[in-house]
Parts: sequence; structure tokens; C-alpha cells
Amino acid sequence: MDIPTSSRHGVGQYGRHVVFFLACLQLLPTVWTVGRSSSVTLEARMRDDPDLSEFYSLIERDEIAMSRLVHHPLTIFAPTNQAFQRYLNNKTHLNYHMSSTPLRLSQLGDTVRSLNDDGTPLYITRRRPLSGMQEDLYVNSAKIVRERSNMEFKNTRGYTQILHIIDDVLTPITTVFNKTLDTPNPDAWGFLQSVEAINIEPHRVRSFRKKILNLKRDQVFKKSGISTFFIPVETGFKVPPNPTLSMIDKRVIDGHVIPNKAIFTTPAPYGKPLETLQFEDDLRVTITFFRHETGKNTHRVFVVSNTMYSNSRLTPGAVIAEIVKPNIPVANGVVHLIHRPLVIVDMHGMQMLTDNSHTLWSKFRDLIEDYAPEFLNVLRGMSQMTLFVPQDEAVAQMMQTNFMSNRKKLLEVLMMHVVPDAITIDKIKRNNQNHIYQIPTMNSRRFLYFNLNENRTTHDKSVTVEGGGVNASLVLGDIATKDGYIHIIDRMLGVSYMTVQEKLETDPMLNLTYHFGKLNHFNDQLNMTNKRFTYFVPRDKAWIQWFIEHPAANLDDFVRNREQSRMVLEHHLIVADRVFSMGDLRNMSHDSLILPTVGLESLQIRVKEEDNRYFIQWKETGRWTTVFRADVECTNGLIHVIDVPFVHEYDMITSDGHRLYGIEPLTLLLVTVLTALGAV
Repeated sequence: MDIPTSSRHGVGQYGRHVVFFLACLQLLPTVWTVGRSSSVTLEARMRDDPDLSEFYSLIERDEIAMSRLVHHPLTIFAPTNQAFQRYLNNKTHLNYHMSSTPLRLSQLGDTVRSLNDDGTPLYITRRRPLSGMQEDLYVNSAKIVRERSNMEFKNTRGYTQILHIIDDVLTPITTVFNKTLDTPNPDAWGFLQSVEAINIEPHRVRSFRKKILNLKRDQVFKKSGISTFFIPVETGFKVPPNPTLSMIDKRVIDGHVIPNKAIFTTPAPYGKPLETLQFEDDLRVTITFFRHETGKNTHRVFVVSNTMYSNSRLTPGAVIAEIVKPNIPVANGVVHLIHRPLVIVDMHGMQMLTDNSHTLWSKFRDLIEDYAPEFLNVLRGMSQMTLFVPQDEAVAQMMQTNFMSNRKKLLEVLMMHVVPDAITIDKIKRNNQNHIYQIPTMNSRRFLYFNLNENRTTHDKSVTVEGGGVNASLVLGDIATKDGYIHIIDRMLGVSYMTVQEKLETDPMLNLTYHFGKLNHFNDQLNMTNKRFTYFVPRDKAWIQWFIEHPAANLDDFVRNREQSRMVLEHHLIVADRVFSMGDLRNMSHDSLILPTVGLESLQIRVKEEDNRYFIQWKETGRWTTVFRADVECTNGLIHVIDVPFVHEYDMITSDGHRLYGIEPLTLLLVTVLTALGAV
């Protein structure tokens, strides 16, 4: 029977609706099942999660662990497959990832009792990355993956089970084959007493343990509660008899313990000083965690003790030690094994620099030993020294350049990293309040210049140091030696990596010259690498002083009249097929020296040297002025920072000759520059 076309169309629509309805009916049971937490067990959830396959396969092969997973109330901290890829140990302790009490994230306390045979606790750390952000949670040193945690299930017996996903495998104390602990779940002292049975290869801790006993400080390591303990290994005391061991007293031992906190390396508050047990009015010791990046996604962890208000036996300053075996959980906190004792200063600067156990500056040490061993002879003859040591990455970058072919230049650069005095960061800050603090180096006529940068949020002041045209930031300061200090910086001083324009832009002393040149586009040429520039740059203080001394000069016109300001800057810039160091200019200017500038007029000067400082005289004024910083090296030239600009008052006078009244010259200078910059 034929069906009319209109009828077939209606049936087609009806058929599509029926198919859609039947499909929905098929989906309903699935939606309902997923929505009910009780219909999927924790065991099934873990079995079906491909990212937990490594952990689940281990549970499958362990009859007791599988029984707990299926039949008991449980909280389980499950490491991801990626966590197992990073895990270096042979054995995984499944019970240490479980607790018999179901706990959601909001219910986690400072500790959670594990199902490990000895009941070793799990330690919970909460850390808020920034104000207002959700806090991160860690179990021991593993981060809890929040978005995949807090999953609640009911097993077949109706017991509650909770799953949290973590990014690392948890490790309790592990014993050597065929060895057992004297007491299960030992505290820090029990750990030291049973250490021969514990797997801490290749390390030993006998000397420090013996010293604790002799000084009757074992109660510090037995104390209940939670603490963080730092134990120096045997190699930190070298070959006996060693003076380091004799320097350890009760206060030094107490300086190795942070009370009331179990601090694991991943959630540690890096850069924040933490009070130790030795924190009294006459002697205060803090410990700071420090992370040293060694490559892509790799790092080494150090701790730095800082001693303040020292007694006669202890030197003030920082002592750094690498954590060689971290995160050993004990009943009363966590133990970290470190490569040497904290608090004690037992090496001279040169000895510490060349000691292979100090890995923070290994590339700098290799550079000296392979390319400039004569540098060590300089250090041997010094009674006091402060070393500014570049990080490994900075040295590696420098070694990839053609700079290494000039051994004489390399030695000069190394000498720039040494100051013949004991200089602390506090001294730098105190001397940098109202002016740029400068210190002579072992490189004749080379100074280091320091600047303070204040964080607008925290108001903390960080230190930068400039030497030979390179500006470096302080990474870690006040590492104490018997004859001074070591400060770690993030760049190699004296090895230029900026053009003249880039140096002007970033140097805090040269802001005004940079802004003047930016307004009139004078700076555009200073990035060219096919030219060689010698630029006499007045520092900010020089410009300010000049306008104070010449009140008839109209700064407003100078800033806004780009041709006028450009002409003034042209007096200061020499372009030639070579650069002119101050030493070159001194040797060339027996009388008067005429140099070609980028402007219409040449620069006629005289140069002299007195007391390792250069002075320059501009013929137009006949006035001698100090070269505040000579030979600031850039990739395409040199900058000489001067204390008086090469400018006449009539270069700044307005066309009608009027003076400006009612505003201080310094205020006018700053307001005008900032206003003009905002308009550009």
C-alpha cells in the first residue's frame, strides 16, 4: 500500500523522535550510576583510571593491601604514573600511602597515622602561594592534586573510603636487608641510634651522634611534638682530628633544629629565615631553605644557617650545606642529612672556593682551575676578602663566547670579583642610603657599584652590583669564611652582554640621560652593532646638580625641544672604528685631545689620573670633573660615567631669557621628565 508523500514525511519525523527517545532511555542508567557515589567503589575507580595503573598493579600483587582497599574504611594517597617514573627506590611501601580513618582534605590535621607496620605518621603541610589564593596541600613532600582529590566512595560493606591523588611516591624509613629497627616508628634520636640498620647509603653520621651524646643533647632529638632536624654526615668532618668537630658545642647542636615544624623540601618556605632552638638574645641562629636550579626541571636543595650576635667561638654570617638525603620521616618530625655542619665557619675564602664539596659554584671553580690558576695566587696573599661568585649558569654562558681566548682579559675580570675587605650585605645597605656605594676591587681602577631595589608589595630591599658594565643581582649573601664573605650573584661581572642603549635603559644611575635620549630618538642609534661608541654619560646626580647651579636654564624647554636636547647629547657621543678607554685617552692626551662626535662640533678634552681615579677637563669650561665610573663595557662600545655634563648654560636658556620661579629645580626636573614620558 502506498503512503502519501505528506504521510511519509510525518512518519519520518515521528521515527526520529522515537529513536532519540530510545537513545535517552539507554543513557539514563549510566547517568544515574555515575551520579551515585556508592555505585562505584574505590577499587573500581582506581582499577579503571589509566593514570593510577602503576599504583593499582602493586596493590593487586599485595594480598593485604588489596584486602584493605576492598573491605576496610580508608584514606588512600595514590601517586600518579608520572610520580613512579621519577621514583628511584626499588620498593614501594603501599601501607604508608593509606590510613584507616577516612579523611577529606578539610579534615586533615598536621599528622595522619599511616597503616605502615610501625605506624609512621604522614605529615600534612598547608601553603598559600599568594594572598587570596586557595592553599596548596602536601603530604610529606608530595603535593596533593586538589582537582583530582576528595573523591568519596562506599565499599561493599558500606564503609567510607576517600581517594586523594598525589604527585610523588611516599617513603618511610627503610632498613638495610636483614636488619630491623630497635624500636618501631623511631623518633630523631632513635633514628640516630639505629642508623646502621637504616638505608642511608653511602652516608654515615657517627661523629655528630657521638658529639650529641658527649654534650648530653640527646633529649633535643627525643622531644615529643614536631621538629625538623639537620644531621651532618661523616664526610663533613673530613679526616680526624678535625677542628670542625671540636668547634661543636650545645648551641651549635641546637642551631641544627627547627622546632614546632616538620619541613619537607617540596613545600619548604624557600627564602624565609626560620628560627632554630638556638634563638636567644645573645646568640640567634636561623635556617633558610635555598633551591639551586641545575637544569630543566632539576634542582638541588641547600640550607643556610645565619648566625647573629655571635659569641666569642662563633663567627657571624651564613653557613651553607647541601641536603644530601632529604625527607626522612620520624615519629617527632623529619630528618634531613646535610653534607657539612651548619653554624660553624671553618674555612678561608680561597679554601671554600676550591673545595669540591661546595657545589654551588662548581663551574666558577673549574673555570679558575682550568684557565686562570694564577688567580688563586692573588687570593693566597690576602688577609681579608669578599668574593662575588657567579652562579653556574652565568659562567656557562660566558664560556660559550670568544671571551675565553683572551687569558689576560679573563684574569682581569676575575680580579673584579674580589674586594680586599670583609663586606657584609648589611654594610652595603647601610652605606647605600643616600648615595651609590662603591668599593675598589683587586682589578686596579675597577670599582663595584651597589644599588638597592625595594619591592613595592613587601618593601624588602634587594641588592644589585655593577662591575665592568654588567649589573648582577644578589642570589645568596653573607656566606661566612674565616677571612671574609662570599656573595653569590646571577651574572659574571665584566663580561658585557648589553648594547649601549640597553645598558642606559637598565642602569639605575643613568635614568635621565636615557630618558632625554628616548624623547628625541637619540638612543635609536645606540643599538647598532656595526658601530663602536664611546659615550660620556652624566649620571643622574650630575644633571640634577647642574640645574641647581644654573637656575636660568629652562629645563622645560630642554626636554620638549628635541633638537636642543639632541644637540647637547651629541657633545657626549663619539663614534669611531674603535672604542676609547680612559687609559687610552690618558695616554693620548699629553696636552689636549680632539675627538669626533656625532654632532657638528668635536669634543676637546684633557684626561689625567690621580689615586687610581680618572679626571676629565672639557676645554669649553676648563673645569676638571671626576669620571665616576670608567670603562663600562657594552657589546658595541664603552660608557664613561661623568660627574658634570658637557653643556653650556646658554644651551638651556629660553628664547626670551626668562627664569623659572616657584618650583625647586630637582622637582621640576623629575616632574618634567615624567610628564614628557607620559605624553610620548
